[in-house]
Amino acid sequence: MKKVAIVGAGVMGSGIAYASVTAGYEVIVYDLNKEVLYNSQKQINTLFEKGLNRGKITEDEITLCKSRLKYTSEFTEIKADFILEAIVEKLDIKKELFKNLEAQNSPDCILATNTSSIPITQISRGLKFPNRVVGVHFFNPAHIMKLVEIIKGAATDNLIAEKAFNWANSLNKTAVYAQDSPGFIVNRVARHFYVESLKVLEENVTDFKTIDRLIESTGFKMGPFRLMDLIGVETNYSVTSSMYEQFGFDSKFRPSRIQKQKVDAGFHGRKSGRGFYSYEE
Repeated sequence: MKKVAIVGAGVMGSGIAYASVTAGYEVIVYDLNKEVLYNSQKQINTLFEKGLNRGKITEDEITLCKSRLKYTSEFTEIKADFILEAIVEKLDIKKELFKNLEAQNSPDCILATNTSSIPITQISRGLKFPNRVVGVHFFNPAHIMKLVEIIKGAATDNLIAEKAFNWANSLNKTAVYAQDSPGFIVNRVARHFYVESLKVLEENVTDFKTIDRLIESTGFKMGPFRLMDLIGVETNYSVTSSMYEQFGFDSKFRPSRIQKQKVDAGFHGRKSGRGFYSYEE
């Protein structure tokens, strides 16, 4: 694989694009929203600057990386050997996206999804080549976090999963195989890190800042509310809602009303300037 396309230029997509281009791949970054695309370019340039200041990348390497980067809002330009979507956690939208990508790409193109919780088998169902769909789940911030989950759907070809595994490792990541079940490994285990913390807040046991301080005092780098703000409150809520549905509305996965209110208000965390904490200047 030489050419990688990232569909969805948000925080996660931008981080994956940066990791890909610095690993030597030619990278297309696509987003329908031109403002999001512009912000992605700014974010990636900031990562280059930070890498330069820390001595992790040279000016010549940055110039070379930028020559391999292409930003576009034209869907027809998404043609690559490996395409990874990092869009909204909505099954119908992902299915439609892959249907359209499949139609304009080679049958050898690998279609990867960065879904946090939706089964790969559901996403690939109905495609002409469901065997070429694989889960490649990064963690935020994608350019720093080492772990990447590789998930095979019922129809995923073993060789496709292996290629995705090797690609993730080529980005200096640590790839692991996971079964195609709701939340896979990390989100299933970590979901209650958020859900239980929100329940404590709902029950007025204490405030969210105290919960964060207590969790961080045990060794966690970030408490649940700081982490939700970093990931995106709406993204975190969407994953919880998806898992709640997929586990038959088991009460232990019930989404929080407080979190839903934040989402409805547009308080999505750092990227919006306000979440549980305020980041407005």
